[in-house]
Amino acid sequence: MESFYTLQGEGYHQGKAAYFIRLGGCDVGCFWCDVKDSWDGGKHPLRPIDQLVSEASAHPGRIAIITGGEPLMHDCRHLTDQLHQAGFATHIETSGSSPLSGDWDWITLSPKKFKAPLPGILPLANELKIIIYNNSDFDWAEQWARQTSPTCRLYLQPEWSRSATVTPLIIEYIKENPQWRFSLQLHKYIHVP
Repeated sequence: MESFYTLQGEGYHQGKAAYFIRLGGCDVGCFWCDVKDSWDGGKHPLRPIDQLVSEASAHPGRIAIITGGEPLMHDCRHLTDQLHQAGFATHIETSGSSPLSGDWDWITLSPKKFKAPLPGILPLANELKIIIYNNSDFDWAEQWARQTSPTCRLYLQPEWSRSATVTPLIIEYIKENPQWRFSLQLHKYIHVP
């Protein structure tokens, strides 16, 4: 769908320079998705992997983040292989609803209520990011946290349109449950893609 060089705006690697490759196609369909244009993969032209890697290599940062849509709807093996050969650490942001493909240095799992993650990806997640839309999402977050590895970093992130409402709830929740961390969409505040 698109690719661009910017800062990672969320989670553990927030603030680091990264090259984003957003793949088109998503079968999860979150009503609050901020990239609904990514849902229809057929709307976006296919691009050669070597071209994407060449464009990424033109920048000094060496983190490549594959996102979507839902990037695991695609076989990511060749993409991650070529990115590794070019010296990139490969990160993925996924709902985990499709089988894992590719060789990943960092997996950010963000499960969605609309299509649950496959069980096999949960113990592999380096980071669990739960979008908080309402108060019931905290119990749902704990359900997934129990299925991750003990080293997985746990993040709660307000759904952007409800930030004013849910941010105070998240703060109080983390104060009572300090295994969680707060994730903010920094890129939206500093106005970068």
